[in-house]
Amino acid sequence: MRARAGASKGGTEFARVQAAAKFLLKKTKLRPRVGVVLGSGLGGFADELKDATKIPYQKIPGFARSTVIGHAGRLVIGTTAGTPVAAMQGRIHVYEGYPIRDVVFPIRVLWAMGVRAVVLTNAAGGINREYKQGALVLIRDHINLQGQNPLIGANEERFGVRFPDMTEAYSQKFRDLARDEARKLDIDLRDGVYAALAGPSYETPAEIRFLRTIGADLVGMSTVSEVIAARHLGMSVLGISCVTNAAAGVLDKPLDHAEVMATTERVKGDFVALIRGVLPRIAGTTEAETPRHGRLTGQ
Repeated sequence: MRARAGASKGGTEFARVQAAAKFLLKKTKLRPRVGVVLGSGLGGFADELKDATKIPYQKIPGFARSTVIGHAGRLVIGTTAGTPVAAMQGRIHVYEGYPIRDVVFPIRVLWAMGVRAVVLTNAAGGINREYKQGALVLIRDHINLQGQNPLIGANEERFGVRFPDMTEAYSQKFRDLARDEARKLDIDLRDGVYAALAGPSYETPAEIRFLRTIGADLVGMSTVSEVIAARHLGMSVLGISCVTNAAAGVLDKPLDHAEVMATTERVKGDFVALIRGVLPRIAGTTEAETPRHGRLTGQ
């Protein structure tokens, strides 16, 4: 009997994810319950993890290599406040030329390792004029304008359902925890809607006016595909943007990546403090959950 079109591809991807998860679980005795993806210039948090095992992406089966300045390109498994965490120092982007399945592959591997919640961070352009440069913003929703979706193609039922619900793509419970931590730390934490474009060129002023019109507060070139993949897997998500620059046309000056890096360096103290405080609380909310079929927790 002939296989259904696309079925073998789904099965291959599941096996690919499982192989990478097994490889990583053999590298450490820790079993992370929460993962964090650290965007441009925000990777310093991973350097603070205790009992850390650091694995370059190129040594992990199936992982693509991160090529962007400000993305160290390694997975760090360690603890913060006694909580096991898997931290990605940098991510893969579609503008680097990788297929979208490679962009979301690390999220699926974290899931196969037993991670049940992820904190996704990024550097973003501020469309909302109320955001100051260096502001930390909770993502409450997103607009996908990348022209791609990681779930296109034959559905792998072991990952999730064919049509996953995205009503609450970003966990309200996690946002409440983050706001509570921000109050304790005296950090001004806003919230907003993140628009994802493919990049790598920055947006034009006309595009920013369009994005503002359709309800976007932030703009960037990442995160959304990872969120879609995570929700497909049943993982809960917290999204945090660092506003590294005003979007095109908001201020009368050109944009460049050096400004992104300089701003993240300036605000890394608040960023690290917030992540350090919220991760153990997020991990605590997952303790009673039962791992879904396909995970390798405990192996």
